[in-house]
Amino acid sequence: MKEEMTSADVAALATELGTGEDSLVDSKIGKIYQPGESLLRIHLYIFKKGKANLLIEAGSRLHLSEYIPPSPKNPQSFPMLLRKHIMGGRITYFRQYDFDRIIEIGIKRGDDETVLVVEIFGQGNIILLDCDRKIILPMNPVTFKGRRIRSGEIYQYPEAQLTPLDVNEDQLCEVFSHSDSDVVRTLATRFNLGGILSEEVCLRSGIDKTLPASEVNPQVASKLIEAIGFLFSPLEKGELNPCTVSKPDSKETFDVVPFDLEKYSDFEKNYYDSFNKALDDFFGKRAAKSLEQKKEATVKEKTEDVFQRRLKQQEGAIKKFEKDIEKNTSIAEKIYEHYQDIEQLLQTLLDAREKDYSWKEIQSIISDAKDALPAAKKIVNIDGSQGLVMLDLDGKKMNIDVRLTVPQNAMRYYEKAKKLEKKRKGALAAIEDTKKAMQKKKAAPKKHFKVVHKKHWYERFRWFFSSDGFLVVGGRDATTNEELVKKYMEKRDLVFHTQAPGAPITVVKTGGKYIPDTTLQEAAEFVVSFSSIWKGGQFSGDCYWIYPEQVTKTPESGEYLKKGSFIIRGERNYYRDVPVRAAVGLELKPETRAIGGPVSAVKVRGEHVVELTPGKFNQNDIAKKIYRIYVERLKDVHFVKQIASPDKIANVLPPGESDIKK
Repeated sequence: MKEEMTSADVAALATELGTGEDSLVDSKIGKIYQPGESLLRIHLYIFKKGKANLLIEAGSRLHLSEYIPPSPKNPQSFPMLLRKHIMGGRITYFRQYDFDRIIEIGIKRGDDETVLVVEIFGQGNIILLDCDRKIILPMNPVTFKGRRIRSGEIYQYPEAQLTPLDVNEDQLCEVFSHSDSDVVRTLATRFNLGGILSEEVCLRSGIDKTLPASEVNPQVASKLIEAIGFLFSPLEKGELNPCTVSKPDSKETFDVVPFDLEKYSDFEKNYYDSFNKALDDFFGKRAAKSLEQKKEATVKEKTEDVFQRRLKQQEGAIKKFEKDIEKNTSIAEKIYEHYQDIEQLLQTLLDAREKDYSWKEIQSIISDAKDALPAAKKIVNIDGSQGLVMLDLDGKKMNIDVRLTVPQNAMRYYEKAKKLEKKRKGALAAIEDTKKAMQKKKAAPKKHFKVVHKKHWYERFRWFFSSDGFLVVGGRDATTNEELVKKYMEKRDLVFHTQAPGAPITVVKTGGKYIPDTTLQEAAEFVVSFSSIWKGGQFSGDCYWIYPEQVTKTPESGEYLKKGSFIIRGERNYYRDVPVRAAVGLELKPETRAIGGPVSAVKVRGEHVVELTPGKFNQNDIAKKIYRIYVERLKDVHFVKQIASPDKIANVLPPGESDIKK
């Protein structure tokens, strides 16, 4: 089943949506949603056609769609920031980069020009660039060797591959001469063709796909170049014939292509007026069906006990182990049953290799010797690159390694059966543990939680109670910074701050008491972790503490202070290289609520503590992950939703993106 678009698919779609009657150029961009972790929906107003929805799934697909996934109840940060930059803008171009699985969408809004880059390979990504190709915002901030996809960096394309549309015989021969694989794999990996199109090129050229790449000569290269030209001529001429493909005995489609392939000549096909419609029928309909199945599964899970689900999974695993054990044991026995024939075949293959025959020549020799070698009639395929011969012995297919003896080949399958038997026994033991846990759960009375919570003034701010019991309060924004200093800061308090932008003013409420070092250290971690240092993905930072009388709103003559800003005068007491870390927990007594802050402080007052580090998941996503952890642990959805819903958890998280520390 096809999981992602190929380079040829991207080329066909870019031609279709970038030019002609189906063009998206001059379409106006409306609201943007993120229905899934890697899925983006952009509402469009297409010139003279009306409303439409563009679905982009990073690493998989891009097309207009009639199958609209539901929008999340709480808008996520990435689509909201995209709205800020491109909503109301118009598409100026829609094109493929090189022959890669990258689409660039040019956008102009007023005087601002931006580019939305869609990467449809690997894990994939969606990145917004400014007019200088500097990254404004990536969906997933990542760092590769020599390539950083993070805000503020200049966008760099992945390492370029050769384009099959422009390659000549000399370039082809050069690439194949340095490949230690076969023809089809080299075409797939070095020319951005993928498996299916590489096989199609071999089929049209008449070249054996298993031919070692090092054996490609100018004559073979010429045939491959000619086949590539014929294959992609519909793209160059704009004469697409898009269709979905299914097996004759199945109604389920397994591929979608922009033009006919000889490889699929005997398969059932359904043709479309446009490639975009074919993509939507293949990817969009399947995604909608999958979403419906997930909903049904979720409903079923809610009515099914966790131990019952686990038991079903373990019983299913045992059945699979038993089936695989029987299969591998049977193959080993078949190898011994045909001992002499296989031994004679292996000797023939080894003799031919010692004479420096190529695998193609060996296949020809074996084909001519089928009358003399009974086992030769049983050959299904020869994989020269791996040194494997696939045989069909009495209806059982098996791989024989030409470098091993007959007993050694049989032993390979016996060893596989032994390993599977160990796993089967382990699964049986796990089933017994699950059954004991089920009995224990039946015997144990269900724990009922009671929600106890009062409203406190400090809950409008960022806050935590230190390990020593001192209240530490920080601003959330300019307004709360201002309010905290003017209304709640007292002379006997201590004030923490960092010079990093976006850092909250943080006040330690001393009550006139001596402040231990543990509280000071936790306050330092708090002010650093809840600043832009966390957003920047750093793992340590500096901060300082001062006395309240050092904080003033009176600027120097001729200066102006914006809302939420203050002037600090006098000596500062610094904390250097303070670790950036935080935690979330559940306070279950005397009150019930979600709490967040430094790890040590949360562990003293909270239960079910989840530690966090700067990472890749936005606040909404990480809050949902933590919420699911609490539901699983407490087994009381109603209680968890009341005290620690995703919204309440997000309220105590550090700003920016996070990961759960394992």
